[in-house]
Amino acid sequence: MSFDVRRVGRVIVVAVQGELTLGNRDALKEEVMEQLAAGARRFLFDFEAASYIDSAGLGVLVSLESEIDRREGTMRLVGLDRDMRTLFQLTRLDELFAISESRTAALREL
Repeated sequence: MSFDVRRVGRVIVVAVQGELTLGNRDALKEEVMEQLAAGARRFLFDFEAASYIDSAGLGVLVSLESEIDRREGTMRLVGLDRDMRTLFQLTRLDELFAISESRTAALREL
């Protein structure tokens, strides 16, 4: 997994590429925590180039959502393919996360 972090206006866009798994979740968490410490409060996680999320990857997303919320921030997800959407529905995480249909819509909603 790799990820690209960019600021678009007031939003931090984290584009995840490849697999988000136990082996690399800490790097993602560290980056987001650094952004939070620097004052960022609006986050968009783009999974368009991601191919897989395991349970540890889901866990880090839940942890980040909780921390962002605790700091009165907002977080949205975008770019989930059909398999990922099914995973979020089966785990009922689609009820926890705000999921947008497109990056443009998500940026507008943030």
